[in-house]
Amino acid sequence: MVTGGGRGIGAAICRSLGAAGAAVVVVDRDLVPAREVASEIGGTALECDVGDPDAVEGALAGLDAAILVNNAGFDQFGWFTDVTPTAWRRLLAVNLEGVFACTRAVLPAMRRAGYGRIVNVASEAGRIGSKGNAVYAAAKGGVLAFTKSMAREGARYGITVNAICPGPIETPLLDAVRALEHGDAMVGAMIAGTQLGRLGTPEEVAAPVVFLCSEESGYITGEILGVSGGMGLGA
Repeated sequence: MVTGGGRGIGAAICRSLGAAGAAVVVVDRDLVPAREVASEIGGTALECDVGDPDAVEGALAGLDAAILVNNAGFDQFGWFTDVTPTAWRRLLAVNLEGVFACTRAVLPAMRRAGYGRIVNVASEAGRIGSKGNAVYAAAKGGVLAFTKSMAREGARYGITVNAICPGPIETPLLDAVRALEHGDAMVGAMIAGTQLGRLGTPEEVAAPVVFLCSEESGYITGEILGVSGGMGLGA
C-alpha cells in the first residue's frame, strides 16, 4: 500500500514495487491518477485523504497489507509569519498525522502475521531545516522521530520501520516552486545545496524504497536514509 501513489514520487514507487512483483494498492485523494497508475501496474486504486483520520480508518479497514509506504504529503511555501493556523494544521494533518493514521490502520494485521515493512517518506528538510518551509520541516522531523519509535515497538512482531529523506526531486511539487516569484532562483539554491549538483528523479527515490520493502532488508530497522545527492552533508 502506497499513499499519495497517483503522481510524482508515489507513482514511481508504485511502478517499482509492481515491477518487483508486489500487488500494489495505490492510495490517493484523487482517484483519477490513482486508477491510471493502478491500471498500468495491475494494482488496485483506493481513494483516501490521509489527512482525515476517520477517512483513513474507513478506507483501510480490513486491508491486510504486508507493506506500507507512507508517501503522501504536500508543502506550502512561505515565511512562517505568513502561515495561518488553518494552513499549518492542514500541513501537519497530511504530512505527520496521516503517517500516524495509516500506520495505526495496518499494524494490527502486521502484528497478527508476524511480519511487516513500513517505509516513511520524510525529507531532508526534517533533518536540516528549510527556510520558507518551517511547518513542513517540523512535520517531517516528526516523521523521523516516529519512525525510530515505531521501529522499537514493531521489532518484536517482525515489523521493520525505516524512513528515507529525499532532497530536491523533479516532481510536480518542484514545478509549483518554479511558478513562484524568484522560483527559479529557489530551485537553483536547492541544487547548489547538493553535493552532486543536480536534481534527483522519482525513480532514484523509488529504488531504495523497494529495497527497504524487500526480504534483503530484513535486518534493517529504525534507519534514516538520505536520497538527496549529499544535501545532508552541508556545504
